[in-house]
Amino acid sequence: MTVPAHVTALLRHCADLRDRTHGHAPAARGRPGKEVLFLQTVPLLDRFARQALEELNGPLLLDTGQVTASGARRTGERGLEARWELSWPEQRLAGIGAVRLHAFYGAGFDHPHLQGGTVGRWPLNVFTAEQAAAELHTLRAIAVADLHNLAAQRDHRIIPAVRR
Repeated sequence: MTVPAHVTALLRHCADLRDRTHGHAPAARGRPGKEVLFLQTVPLLDRFARQALEELNGPLLLDTGQVTASGARRTGERGLEARWELSWPEQRLAGIGAVRLHAFYGAGFDHPHLQGGTVGRWPLNVFTAEQAAAELHTLRAIAVADLHNLAAQRDHRIIPAVRR
């Protein structure tokens, strides 16, 4: 039986929690080694995060949206993060946030996570290009749920395709 990629990712996550590591690399027991792995993960995820957002932009936002990416950066709380956002005119006029994919490794965390602007956390245990590609489904789910929640904050008509 083939184990689905999202189940394998959760198994990696649980093994890391059990072993107090990240990615099972010997250097990934302490914060510095885990930060290096996070910094290597962000470029691996970039293509797939952008793809998940662009998939919303075309059919739902009628190509009026703009995808931006922050790249990996240190936050004020001594953590690391990377953000990918999809914004569009109606969303900005409504005064609500963009659809956001957020990879972060908070200062008080044992390992990194993924989340949306309005959607909860997923474990982030990506160390190879193949593992990053397998996260596309998760990134898609976060992006769609985030867009749904943002529309619910104001009005579903902030989505251009709905007004057609």
